[in-house]
Amino acid sequence: MNKIILGFVLLSWMISCNEAVVEKPENYIEESVMVDILYDLSLLEAIQYQATKPLEKYKLTPSQYIYQKYKIDSLQFAQNNRYYAADYKVYKKMNEQINARLDKYKAEIEESIKKEKKKALLIAKSKSKHKKKATTLSKIKKK
Repeated sequence: MNKIILGFVLLSWMISCNEAVVEKPENYIEESVMVDILYDLSLLEAIQYQATKPLEKYKLTPSQYIYQKYKIDSLQFAQNNRYYAADYKVYKKMNEQINARLDKYKAEIEESIKKEKKKALLIAKSKSKHKKKATTLSKIKKK
């Protein structure tokens, strides 16, 4: 029984150490471009679930838009995604780059929202002051 387990472990180890699990696709997409594709796809899918009307307006799915933007097809994308995913370290690095870009974009959006809220608050305060002045002036005129 121990020999069978040892044989299975050795066989598994030899298979896992195989260098080229997935061959490089014929229509290879550079890693930096693939990161851009996956980043855009992440954003579009988030938009699709948060605000469906913009995508419905143009009758596009996120993947269709990506294929048009990067001039690729679904097979090319799938083959390249499989190729990169086969190497855990490379795919993890790519996902870390995507997450860093998403975090940076999120921080920019949050900062923009804060600025807009401050601007709206200042406008509201300004209107309130003008209203108080107008009320005071009307009271003075009545006297």
